[in-house]
Amino acid sequence: MLKIKIHYFSPDAPRLKITDKGDWIDLYCAETMELHAGDFVLVPLGVSMQLPEGYEARTAPRSSTFKRWGILQANSVGVIDNSYCGTNDEWKLPVYATRDTVLEKGDRICQFRIFETQPALEFEECEQLSDTDRGGFGSTGRK
Repeated sequence: MLKIKIHYFSPDAPRLKITDKGDWIDLYCAETMELHAGDFVLVPLGVSMQLPEGYEARTAPRSSTFKRWGILQANSVGVIDNSYCGTNDEWKLPVYATRDTVLEKGDRICQFRIFETQPALEFEECEQLSDTDRGGFGSTGRK
């Protein structure tokens, strides 16, 4: 079993919970924030972690995040590699607000999961690939 060292930035911050309902772990807004439509902010999540060598974390909004607060994760995919591991390397969620909203301290706004990092690889340049051809981008149709 992997052990992950975690630092909480506040003694009253919600503690992360691993559940048997899924592989993703909820993260919480670390402070109350008022956002206006069009704002871009880095929402502090109140934790830093030391991930094991060979692993990274990926963040994603919870399924209810947009409906509740009208915010979108601005970079589409959040990747936190294991070199971002210092006590002061607080995890944050970059968001874009589509409407005026308020995030309250303790709101569950996103989630993360641990993945193994990509194995070592190299590229080999060539003039031609296989003779199998799907027909180009968008070739599988619409229905």
